[in-house]
Amino acid sequence: MWKTLVALLISAAPALAQEQFTAYDALRVVGVHMNRDAVNHVVSVTGTRGSPQPHTWRIVIADRGGFREIQVRNGEVVSDRPSSVVGSAEGATINTARLNLDSSGAFQVASHIADKSSLRFDSASYALRTDQHGDPTWIVTLHAVNGQPVGTIHIGANRGNVTRTEGMFAGATMNDVATEQRVYREERHHDENGPEVADDEHRQQGDDDEHGPLYGVRQRMRGYFERAQDEASDMFGRVRRSFSDYINR
Repeated sequence: MWKTLVALLISAAPALAQEQFTAYDALRVVGVHMNRDAVNHVVSVTGTRGSPQPHTWRIVIADRGGFREIQVRNGEVVSDRPSSVVGSAEGATINTARLNLDSSGAFQVASHIADKSSLRFDSASYALRTDQHGDPTWIVTLHAVNGQPVGTIHIGANRGNVTRTEGMFAGATMNDVATEQRVYREERHHDENGPEVADDEHRQQGDDDEHGPLYGVRQRMRGYFERAQDEASDMFGRVRRSFSDYINR
């Protein structure tokens, strides 16, 4: 039944090429090419310069102690060879039961964040892999017309939460925001518990750090990012797509 559905999917390639293949579509093709269980051993899914979806998806799979790279284009496997990836697949294999965001949904979230940051782009590249916590994450890189990357967005593929941006919101990353908050808290904690500051000039300098010329910029930057995060979460409710439901239908 499942193979029949995939055969129909591939036979409709001209129409789907116009709509463009998503990462889920490519994974389904890989499941037929190898075996159904292969989708449970995926290490990464990547595609470059999509408008908005790439022409070719590259899927790396842990296979017999090594890795294989399978390339899928327009519903067909165009390459299947050993991968140059080295290392262990432990902790790197994507738990597809936790995939709730296809590449099409990732693009919509990324496009919305870019719009909120007033970032203009021409195409998008995608990488689906696990993060440091083992959670599946979409990393969407946006490119200018000349191909240069202009921004990157990290989106949790389970809950659709935006965890990090680069090249947006005045060039800030979520790391910058977190670092700024941590440093400020540490400085305040040190001042409150350390020796009394007797120097009026030192007190004034502390006030400048808290409410100086960069303070408003950082506050606005954090506010823009947090609002964009909230809006992305709302959008996730509309673009959410369970891979388990997709692959089992």
